Amino acid sequence: MVEYALKIGYRHIDTAFAYANEADVGKGIRNSGIPREQIYLVTKLMDIHHHMVQESLEISLKNLGVDYIDLYLMHWPQAKDSSGEIIQPEESPTFVETWKEMEKLLASGKVKSIGVSNFSIKTLEILLPQASVQPVTNQVEMHPLLPQLDLLEYCNSKKILLTAYTPLGKGKPILLEHPVLKDIAKHKNSTTSQVILGWFLKKGVIAIPKSGNHGRLEENLSPVSITSDEEAKIDAIHREPGMHRSMCGYHGEDGKVFGWTYEQLGWPFKKGGNGVVN
Repeated sequence: MVEYALKIGYRHIDTAFAYANEADVGKGIRNSGIPREQIYLVTKLMDIHHHMVQESLEISLKNLGVDYIDLYLMHWPQAKDSSGEIIQPEESPTFVETWKEMEKLLASGKVKSIGVSNFSIKTLEILLPQASVQPVTNQVEMHPLLPQLDLLEYCNSKKILLTAYTPLGKGKPILLEHPVLKDIAKHKNSTTSQVILGWFLKKGVIAIPKSGNHGRLEENLSPVSITSDEEAKIDAIHREPGMHRSMCGYHGEDGKVFGWTYEQLGWPFKKGGNGVVN
């Protein structure tokens, strides 16, 4: 899929050590025949590697078979110790300490830029005053059922680009078959996925949709243009009863995500564990 995506025009490839597919991504890049310098390659520091940032980068470079990474992200603010136990926010290495180690990578030339993932306004407010290098992006779950509008406004004010993972809500009908999106798609002779990707472009957000289907990979290269009125209608979808939700499965019944509470993460969610967070 990486090879095919590159051959039809994709140039931004997002992976992570945690996905256990860096070697396959590297193989896809080489098989595509697309020059490395034409590809924007992103990978991420795993939680068990916060105490070994430089070493973790070297592992990812070897896995990918490349000399440099365009963007290296701290995958989560949480760290784990060598035994796999979650480290709490006040314990070392804190995400601020990890970030300072990531800043050092830039001098090597093996990393062109650094950023964060799954950070909230709260965690960014802790990090930014202590950072010598500002994150270029914050990659978070974002889609019309979880539009992250407050976070987007905050990141825009700090000149931090927002990158949306799960931008199509994992393809679930609750999103892709929503009447608002279907109506817009009908008038534009497009799919609802193309409407959603147009909504991201309208907002200036980088969307990184995942697909294992050639046809949908091609379809996602053609987002439609969205008007301000259509943008407002899509913005309002999550305010409908029961619609505001995460589509990811890492929400615990105890209101924790990978060992941190919503309060510690700075996420404005409620306990539930079923993904509904309103």
